[in-house]
Amino acid sequence: MINKDNYCVIMGGGIGSRFWPFSRKSLPKQFLDFFGTGRSLLQQTFDRFNKIIPAENILVVTNDMYADLVKFQLPELKEDQILLEPTRRNTAPCIAWASYHILAKNPTANIVVAPSDHLILKETEFLDAINNGLDFVSKSDKLMTLGIKPNRPETGYGYIQIAEKEFENFYKVKTFTEKPELELAKVFLDSGEFYWNSGLFMWNVKTIVDAVEKLIPELAEKLKAGPEIYGTPKEKPFIDVRFPSCPNVSIDIGVMEKADNVYVSLGDFGWSDLGTWGSLYDLSPKDERQNVVLKGESLIYNSKDNIVVLPKNKLAVIDGLEGYLIAESDNVLLICKKDEEHAIRKYVNDAQMKLGEDYI
Repeated sequence: MINKDNYCVIMGGGIGSRFWPFSRKSLPKQFLDFFGTGRSLLQQTFDRFNKIIPAENILVVTNDMYADLVKFQLPELKEDQILLEPTRRNTAPCIAWASYHILAKNPTANIVVAPSDHLILKETEFLDAINNGLDFVSKSDKLMTLGIKPNRPETGYGYIQIAEKEFENFYKVKTFTEKPELELAKVFLDSGEFYWNSGLFMWNVKTIVDAVEKLIPELAEKLKAGPEIYGTPKEKPFIDVRFPSCPNVSIDIGVMEKADNVYVSLGDFGWSDLGTWGSLYDLSPKDERQNVVLKGESLIYNSKDNIVVLPKNKLAVIDGLEGYLIAESDNVLLICKKDEEHAIRKYVNDAQMKLGEDYI
């Protein structure tokens, strides 16, 4: 039976610059269908949580430029379920704003907060963990996150070190560590005490509001009095004019790393943060030479370990490449070493500074 006190906040305002040029400012990755399923990452996230949470209790927080995209892809949502940010201010303002919004509707609400770009392969196990977590936070003043058992020394994820087990499958969090160097990631993996930080959170609405007011009071002061909005309710009813003056801080740094009531539930859900071309390569089917072709047509010779993404009806002939990303979308062709994709943000910044917005 679905609990009507349970809510979901989907964070969907990023521009996905690490997936450039496939992800563009006008159509970022959360609105794209990467795997040919007919549903975008945002839609898949909504579908997943809608199995255990009423549609009317699911909110999307996004940038105001994506309002029409959200409405088009999720027509199930009413106006007051789409919270529009006039500017990007990281995850703490996003989560705090949504929490105050939910508090005004239901002061007993339990909330799961999820990014819009995660892939979950073991959905049944994942939803069981979410249900158990929501039940846990409904009965206690705990802040909770999901920890993923690591299977490799990944440097692109944050890590959670667990302390003692205090409840069934719920552990006190000892430390958080942001993306470590490779050698440290290997130590974490070998220790058995560290889990990937999934970026998924659960808490009772009063617990998170109390934490924000205690740990980021300057943020609470901006948002707790109630919205001050642009225009008339018919135009953009949920754009808060105070949002640009909020501190730019993540929920991890602002709350989770400072609070003393943080717990983690552990699992293995076939989870992936679909944040980079490398993560997409890892998840995609490969040919006998470990090449991945996601879109378009390719003739590949004497090449291995590449990922190729092209427009429909485009042909690439590739000879003698190893470990490359070849991606074309609209007016941009990107060719770079797959293992050096951290440089993509530099390419985006350079293109923007030297050539303008047309290529972003």
